[in-house]
Amino acid sequence: MTEQEAKGLLKKYENGLSSPEEKAFIESWYLDLSRQAEDVKTEPDYTFWNQRIKRNLPVQEHNGTWKLWTSIAAAVVFIVAGASLFLYTTDYFNTNSGQSDLNYVEHKIKPGGNRAYLTLANGKKLSLTDAENGELAKEADVEITKTSDGRVVYTVSGNSKQERPLINTIETPKGGQYQIYLPDGTKVWLNSATKLSYPTKFTGAERKVELKGEGYFEVAHDQSKPFRVVSNDQTVEVLGTHFNVNSYSDEESIKTTLVEGRVKVKAGNGNSVVILPGDQAVVEKGEIKVLKVNTDDVIAWINNTFVFNHEELGSIMKEISRWYDIEVICSPEISKRPFSGTISRQKGILEVLEVMSLTQSFHYKIEGRRISVMP
Repeated sequence: MTEQEAKGLLKKYENGLSSPEEKAFIESWYLDLSRQAEDVKTEPDYTFWNQRIKRNLPVQEHNGTWKLWTSIAAAVVFIVAGASLFLYTTDYFNTNSGQSDLNYVEHKIKPGGNRAYLTLANGKKLSLTDAENGELAKEADVEITKTSDGRVVYTVSGNSKQERPLINTIETPKGGQYQIYLPDGTKVWLNSATKLSYPTKFTGAERKVELKGEGYFEVAHDQSKPFRVVSNDQTVEVLGTHFNVNSYSDEESIKTTLVEGRVKVKAGNGNSVVILPGDQAVVEKGEIKVLKVNTDDVIAWINNTFVFNHEELGSIMKEISRWYDIEVICSPEISKRPFSGTISRQKGILEVLEVMSLTQSFHYKIEGRRISVMP
């Protein structure tokens, strides 16, 4: 980029004429350069443009955490020296990988969306992503339909005589999410890389489902039939309530967070605890501890928002890996570092990483669908 082109870009920004990409470019420069050495900040050009950009840069402080509500599309550092302007992209790409075009990342690494597969009792597998709205299948006296707003709904006919339960499984891939209405009216939101198995009709004395991954449940009340969620080394038992279960196999613990009602959490070794709204039961190696949490933060994912509240960077990168369907390698040196922040899950991967790196001062390198995060 020439000096003239750079000044033209800055002038457009000052006059409010920048495109979203240009605006992101300029704001990223400001955020990054603001951390540079003091001798750079004394340059006349820096002082001049700093005053103009700072007026428009939307940065908000919340609970001691800087939340950067910027549309940052690339890592740029403007070095103001000798009236020259340079673009720096070393932290984003391995120059030998052939992936030096930002467009590649934006086009190939997309945010997740409504993607899932439904496996029927007879073994038939349906792509819910590609399926038309309307009836998907009929098993015994249960109709399975897909709605226009991307949900799967089970409807049991009033004269149902089905005795033997037929098991269905809905599974979201990495980069997928889905919502399902179970036969009893229970609503379930499934996060990415999640698998839920359930009967097409709840018979007997209980309503039992099996979960691997993360799901948010709004359980239909039925005093005569407790609802049980079995996941790895834990069982959650309720009658009718709202709660979230995070049981990914690559996480060290299983977390059950209660939003409404009351639930009993039982570990595989028999230990159990009853939790109330605002509680989070953490099961690890058979031990259960109860924490107080902000439930809105925990279930923000169902509203397509990342909310991190003093979470370890390593765990956050696992969540990002699942949502964007990428491989993330986080250096052990920073994996335990706490991070707090909020950003839409619909933002591009570059934007998410840049916001996080600006507040945590880490670097990263992208090689195809692999991202390495380092100090």
